[in-house]
Amino acid sequence: MTIQISIYVLGLLIVLALLFDFMNGFHDAANAIATVVSTGVLKPQTAVAMAATFNFVAIFVFHQLTVAATVGKGTIDPAVIDQYVIFGALMGAIFWNLFTWYYGIPSSSSHALIGGLVGAAVAKSGTGALVAAGLWKTVAFIVIAPVLGFVFGSIMMLIVSWIFVRSTPRKVDKWFRRLQLASAAAYSLGHGGNDAQKTIGIIWMLLIAAGYSSAADAMPPMWVIISCYTAISFGTLFGGWRIVKTMGQKITKLKPVGGFCAETGGAITLFVSTALGIPVSTTHTITGAIVGVGSAQKMSAVRWGVAGNIVWAWIFTIPASAFVAAVAWWIGHHIM
Repeated sequence: MTIQISIYVLGLLIVLALLFDFMNGFHDAANAIATVVSTGVLKPQTAVAMAATFNFVAIFVFHQLTVAATVGKGTIDPAVIDQYVIFGALMGAIFWNLFTWYYGIPSSSSHALIGGLVGAAVAKSGTGALVAAGLWKTVAFIVIAPVLGFVFGSIMMLIVSWIFVRSTPRKVDKWFRRLQLASAAAYSLGHGGNDAQKTIGIIWMLLIAAGYSSAADAMPPMWVIISCYTAISFGTLFGGWRIVKTMGQKITKLKPVGGFCAETGGAITLFVSTALGIPVSTTHTITGAIVGVGSAQKMSAVRWGVAGNIVWAWIFTIPASAFVAAVAWWIGHHIM
């Protein structure tokens, strides 16, 4: 069913979606650069420039928009999509991103968006508007993504420790200062590939609902894809510095070898998730990988209290953004 929506409201919602995409990059820049900055391998300005570049390069790597399809068609019933649902979802996600950024809490922009969609859809049509299979897959990866990051990060750390067991610390540091450039680039590539597609999915479902695109289309319009990758790249370029310290040093002290292992473990998780079409949290993933690296050295190397506070933020992300989205959906009916 095609909804009646003015071109001005449609344009406003697309701009709002791209603003969320920008904030996604801004908020999550710390995920890609915290380790490479905290280990002293790159200066902050150089690190964000590199991360932003590889966020955009992902457009040439991840041709199959499987994550966008999950967000656009596999989270809530496309029949309930209208301008009010999209407005509510975006406002809920933007609010939670601003709140967690202000307090320096590493949270998930991805799950804030999913929570926003759930809250707005339920406010309109009840729980029957939810697509259980897609939601359960996303919710499951709230646990699975950091676990995979933990496993891959700790395995990488153990493998590297075994390979370089006879090397001097100075030699190891020299090697991994170079290798961490490659691991940080790979993680930024995975971040762009997974996260930009979420906003592509939002705009795509809006265009389908408004009759400007067809549900049968295999791909959204190219301008949508380019705009979303550009927005997240610029967001990363401006970087959310409040979160860098938490991610880079408060969880565990990292050296270049640990940064390399954490970023590589996280990148593997993101590449696999994107290939499977699962919208995952880059924040959850890199946090799990950092904890895995610290644990591989010794359990006491991890500040479990800090990690625990981050987990609480993960738990509240979907309910909090859903609540704000439901309120915004109601407000939208009175102002749009």
